Amino acid sequence: MNRTEKDPLQKRLEITNWILLAVLVAGSLFLRSDRFTLGILCGGLISIINFYWLYRNLLSVFSKHLSRARSALMLRYYLRLTVTAIALYWIISRDLVDVIGLIAGLSIVVLNIVLTTIAVFAKKKPVEEAN
Repeated sequence: MNRTEKDPLQKRLEITNWILLAVLVAGSLFLRSDRFTLGILCGGLISIINFYWLYRNLLSVFSKHLSRARSALMLRYYLRLTVTAIALYWIISRDLVDVIGLIAGLSIVVLNIVLTTIAVFAKKKPVEEAN
């Protein structure tokens, strides 16, 4: 199998996901309850695993199954959605974590993508107007 190097932006997103999770968990240890911190940790792990799983699915489908990419993507999407739903149901129904902390943890990847987008556009120079 021909392994290609990951895109630098993809690497940056993956590393920053873990950094954001660590910062949020460390901050919540001092400011909130253990249930809230556990919620952030569980939500963060679920969202990061989901993001990585999506990356692997897209890589696999577009490198191997190009002729039937849509059906393969949809099947894997529903599988990922089902596993995530079962994990969230189990966590919430057992009342293991604070739901607000869980939502904050689930937002880590979204927060990372927004912050990375802002950082990338801030580095670009504005387009100069034609004289």
